[in-house]
Amino acid sequence: MKQHQDGLDTKARIIIAACEMIDEDPASTLSVRTVAARAGVSMGSLRHHFPTQRALRDAVLETIYDVVAPDGQIIHDKAVPARDRLVQCLRQVLRVDIGEQARQAWIKFFDAFIAAEPTDDIRTAYLAMTSEGERRVEHWLTILAKEGALPEGDIAAYAKLLNTVLNGLSMERALPSDESILQRETEILYTAVDSILPTGLRGKSVTNVQRSGTL
Repeated sequence: MKQHQDGLDTKARIIIAACEMIDEDPASTLSVRTVAARAGVSMGSLRHHFPTQRALRDAVLETIYDVVAPDGQIIHDKAVPARDRLVQCLRQVLRVDIGEQARQAWIKFFDAFIAAEPTDDIRTAYLAMTSEGERRVEHWLTILAKEGALPEGDIAAYAKLLNTVLNGLSMERALPSDESILQRETEILYTAVDSILPTGLRGKSVTNVQRSGTL
């Protein structure tokens, strides 16, 4: 793979350039020409790595969520109760912006998706962003379901519920408050997680439950 003088390969430069564009404008359509120019690569090179604009956007959003909310080994650590693992993963989504940073992030979001006329491009950008967020939470829920820590049900619906809670908490971070944000967020996240977990698993590790024969 061709290396640039700064040590980054072509694909990495494309993704970094596109991520910067999304950060500056969440509703960016990530046009091939614009991304290629910013990354300093040819349109042919960009198309080689990302044949479609959808492929590029999906890769960019996946990269953003991997950086913002890397689940790492947290969700797989059965020594930790399922509810605690899920709350930790959800909290990572909230860990980046707080106070003025959160306010500026929501101003960008408002300008991009609410104040602007809802064109097809804007609608596509918004749906791509939300679907990637839901995909990440669905991934965590699927892992817990395979362990038996989550009852059979509509995982997609559970993911939408948890993402709605995350959106609300994220917005609250941008608003004036005299309360302990960490304490309030923790209580709300546990309440949301407990609403989809069976009573018997709340506060218990999966391994302990398995040993007791209740699964």
